[in-house]
Amino acid sequence: MPKTVRRSKVAALALSVLGLFAVSSAHSEDGPRVKGFADYAALHGVMKGHARVVDPAADLDAVTPLDLATPTADCGPGSQPETGRQGRVPSADYESGRANKPYTCNTELVSRFGITGGFQVHRYIDRGGRECAFYDSSLLVGKDIPKGVEPGVYVLDMSDPTRPVRTAALQTPAGLSPHESLRLNTARGLLAMNMGTATTLPGFVDVYDVAEDCRHPVLRSSLPLTLGGHEGGFSPDGRTYWATTTALPGITAIDLTEPSRPGIAWQTFDYAVHGLSFSADGTRAYLAQVGDFVTTTTSGAGGLVTLDVSEVQNRVPNPTVREIARLEWPEVSVPQNSVPVTIGGRKHLIQFDEYDTNVYSNDPADAVGGVHVIDIDDETKPQIVSRIRLEVHQQEARATDQQADPGNQRPGQGYAAHYCSVPREVEPGIVACSMIASGLRVFDIRDPAQPREVAYFNQPLVSGPDPSEVGAYAMSAPAFVAERGEIWYSDSNNGLFILRLTGAAAALLRGSPAQDPAPQPAVLAAQQTAPTSSGTLAATGGTSTGPVVGWAALVAAFALRRRRRQCI
Repeated sequence: MPKTVRRSKVAALALSVLGLFAVSSAHSEDGPRVKGFADYAALHGVMKGHARVVDPAADLDAVTPLDLATPTADCGPGSQPETGRQGRVPSADYESGRANKPYTCNTELVSRFGITGGFQVHRYIDRGGRECAFYDSSLLVGKDIPKGVEPGVYVLDMSDPTRPVRTAALQTPAGLSPHESLRLNTARGLLAMNMGTATTLPGFVDVYDVAEDCRHPVLRSSLPLTLGGHEGGFSPDGRTYWATTTALPGITAIDLTEPSRPGIAWQTFDYAVHGLSFSADGTRAYLAQVGDFVTTTTSGAGGLVTLDVSEVQNRVPNPTVREIARLEWPEVSVPQNSVPVTIGGRKHLIQFDEYDTNVYSNDPADAVGGVHVIDIDDETKPQIVSRIRLEVHQQEARATDQQADPGNQRPGQGYAAHYCSVPREVEPGIVACSMIASGLRVFDIRDPAQPREVAYFNQPLVSGPDPSEVGAYAMSAPAFVAERGEIWYSDSNNGLFILRLTGAAAALLRGSPAQDPAPQPAVLAAQQTAPTSSGTLAATGGTSTGPVVGWAALVAAFALRRRRRQCI
């Protein structure tokens, strides 16, 4: 049998296994479902491998109640706004042809690259003044190979943002399957990623140097440094890359003082963590704590945990990490990550949950986690000061015919939040969030207690190679070019978008001195559940199909790559 045929069969078999496990691991309508606090507590108990349960009936948050959406944007000249409810692309727009054109509000399309995207987009200028973009090309390794999309982390020359040019595809183990872990540290010019999937994979960590010529990253190391992979983050000084496992407990702090000789600075299995972010000095870690995998994805679980990681940051031998505080919210779905900001002299976190409380269903009774603005000026008493939500996230909207909108019925897609980013940590002016089927949304956060939408861009996929893939699928953390008023983000169904903000939204991105001063938020102590200062969240991983899915896809990727080389 010719080698190319044999490899094709291996790839097909691996992709079949991938599909089989994807189907078998999904929860059916008859699977585990919990409705309300009483059922949740009866089924899971108050402390059984996940976060302390919060009774929704005890929610006293009145600054931005769950039944209020964030005020809609005023769309300026040239906009092509949504036709109805904030964040919605109704079935009628697909039928009329309106969905063939993007929905824009104070945004302009500069360019678009490719037809797929993943979870992260980064922008960097190297020592020679060259401008580059880095982004993961797929949500899951192997997912887009049938479309002819080469796997890996894409490197683009952005010297002309109207004509991006791909200069490399990083295809080391973690590069082929970085999941949500791709991170750039601009201070040192390091690009790092941890091999993972929607559950986890054996934790190969790849580290690239992009400082000299960002168009051609140089691999410094690729080693199995963690027990699993999913998400990750850099300490601000770039000396430590933190890898998280998510579906299982685990955080690994990797010492990158010498990128070609990484080592483990600290490791714990006391926390099941999605993403994590850090204070400017690197001494505080803000964890997106989750519960066990099944509970978190079917009922919602977790919250914010703040850790003192000073001894890890300062490289104290056998470091001790101290827990400072916890915070939870009744509508929690799957805590994703957070972004530290300082507004009006006070420290805050922009925290975001992904999906709704049951990732596998489209039940209107399930709550969308959304985005929270949290005051952490007193780090021992974090307090929610506002929520950021679209009209499509509200329960009364979820119970309407929007349930049948294209892109809203597929598990892992739909009307919900995923990632948010800011253009700068001090007085950011705006936060931009990828809100899956609602596209990219931009919010004015100068007053943390009263955010409002100022811009959006949403390009749904009307039809494509896979009939099941329709609608927008915006999942990435956006990147910014403040001096040009640009935002870059990727959509799994549509590729990388380079946008330009217009009007007042552009001024906010640029940090215009014409901005009104940010008022001090009125924070009420009774507006959220009381934080706790001790205890750890136990987590149980159970049996996971993630490694089988991931390795099957990796076999497919390598086989197809080898076959392509044989045919050249």
